[in-house]
Amino acid sequence: MFANADDAKDLTWHADGRKCNGMLHHPADSYQWKKINNLYLEFGKVARNIRLGLASDGMNPYGSLSTQHNSWPVLLVNYNLPPRLCMKLKYMMLPMMISGPRQPRNDIDVYLSPLIEDFTKLWDEGVDVFDVYQNETFKLSAMLFCTINNFLAYGNLSGYNAKGHHACPICEGDTNYVQLKHGRKTICTRHRHFLKAYHPYQQLKKAFNGNQEYDRAPIPLTGQQVLEQVNDINTVFGKTQKPEKK
Repeated sequence: MFANADDAKDLTWHADGRKCNGMLHHPADSYQWKKINNLYLEFGKVARNIRLGLASDGMNPYGSLSTQHNSWPVLLVNYNLPPRLCMKLKYMMLPMMISGPRQPRNDIDVYLSPLIEDFTKLWDEGVDVFDVYQNETFKLSAMLFCTINNFLAYGNLSGYNAKGHHACPICEGDTNYVQLKHGRKTICTRHRHFLKAYHPYQQLKKAFNGNQEYDRAPIPLTGQQVLEQVNDINTVFGKTQKPEKK
């Protein structure tokens, strides 16, 4: 993209072409973007450094013709570009396609490892890139800004168990759930406690479950607390051989 003058100019749009009026027009207006700039000053001060979003989900490319196939396209979205371009097919990258008879589950870590190595190199070392628009070579760095996926794909990508009665990654053991009588599906309830205090929705009964909601939302775990929970988990990749029944 830096080999094309127009694209190279658009890659710094978030810094020199964006309207700043306090409204959320682009991820660059978000708290997360600004926090990263404050935490990593060397990365944030170079407008040409790339912030990428990773999206992935399972699909069957054959529709109902085959149920013995599952494909996971992994897409990268460039958030340096203006909103009219960043989601265009031309600028979306497909670094890999994970294909097989069933979804990869934990094995997705094995497939993603080459991409993770590239991300690590772009973050730690950077690569030399020639910018046609500014007619100079610079050290390009990149980071994974966010991921885009539904809840089940989130479970695969993060290694979190997104099924069962305690599937909420925030509430965990205190998850409020209801199991549907006929569909037998488990649904999470009492989302109103994530609203601000004294929100009018908390007083409504008929529109929700017949009760008012005044409980406060649980405090998300810190990175250190999450590490302590998962540090001793032994993850086994690939198919495990079950012992033969006697």
